[in-house]
Amino acid sequence: MDFKEYLPFTGLLIFGNIENLILSSQGAVAHVNPFILGGLSLIAVVMWLLIGTYGTKLAIKYADYIEIIGGLAIIILGLQAMLESLGVL
Repeated sequence: MDFKEYLPFTGLLIFGNIENLILSSQGAVAHVNPFILGGLSLIAVVMWLLIGTYGTKLAIKYADYIEIIGGLAIIILGLQAMLESLGVL
């Protein structure tokens, strides 16, 4: 598989990793066991790697829609994390 096939998903890759950091920091603030949090985070990353690797060929024709939906989800989860950290939610 060539890197050029993944190019349409680069934005989701970058912002998805940022979202993973936000969710991890929420877990740390909530005093979750760091080993459990790290293990679950690692499982999620590997799962998304496998889905992304094998699903790219199927999803490439829907890349624009996936970018929009994924970007919206990342924005919503980021706003939720910020509002929770401020004590609004």
